[in-house]
Amino acid sequence: MKQPLSYIHPSAKIAKNVVIEPFTTIDGNVTIGEGTWIGPNVTIMDGAKIGKNCSVFPGSVISATPQDLKYNNEETTVEIGDNVTIRECVTINKGTSDRMKTVIGNNCLIMAYCHIAHDCVVGDNCIFSNNSTLAGHVTVGDYVIISGMAAVHQFCSIGDHAFVTGGSLVRKDVPPYVKAAREPLSYVGINSVGLRRRGFDSKKISEIQNIYRYLYQKNYNNTQACQIIEAEMEASTERDKILLFIKNSHRGIMKGYFK
Repeated sequence: MKQPLSYIHPSAKIAKNVVIEPFTTIDGNVTIGEGTWIGPNVTIMDGAKIGKNCSVFPGSVISATPQDLKYNNEETTVEIGDNVTIRECVTINKGTSDRMKTVIGNNCLIMAYCHIAHDCVVGDNCIFSNNSTLAGHVTVGDYVIISGMAAVHQFCSIGDHAFVTGGSLVRKDVPPYVKAAREPLSYVGINSVGLRRRGFDSKKISEIQNIYRYLYQKNYNNTQACQIIEAEMEASTERDKILLFIKNSHRGIMKGYFK
């Protein structure tokens, strides 16, 4: 349903049961899936692909030109999955020649005034609280929670099931399953509450805790800790995910807490 006071480019591909409220602008190279609600005063620019059953609240701008001086008008996109809620005044910029797209997975909640810059890739089931900001080229795993006013440095990665506390400055990579807090950002334990909510049992949580004891509490460097973990701990999905994350970290992982 299109309100008469909205503007939709004739070449935009809008599913039949999409609701578009007044004073919204939708450019030509845009696709919007079934059941999605686009609120008033939303701007959806060329290159946006929005999935099914999403909600986009007033003031949001989707697929604007990247805030990157290297961008040279290449044809890039923003790709948003299904069941995503984008609250008021969120900005999501499209990609550059690096990744050619900015991606938001399924079932995410992006709260008011968040900014997701060019070439970010966000997994499924993530929650970004108000005013959290991702700089360019950031990678975020599944089930990640970033609390309000947090800022993530460009090219950082945040692993699956991680929790980043409010007001944090994320300058290093945050491994999977952990809680990150304090300044400078540090390991403060594993995200046991979140893991229990998602069905991890006590045995699995203890296994993850033991892995991070080697990394953060036994005075080994990362290489030594990873070698011991691989040699002495039984292979599992969680163990291998942690080791692979550390191996592939370009900015280095955050440190343990220093008193």
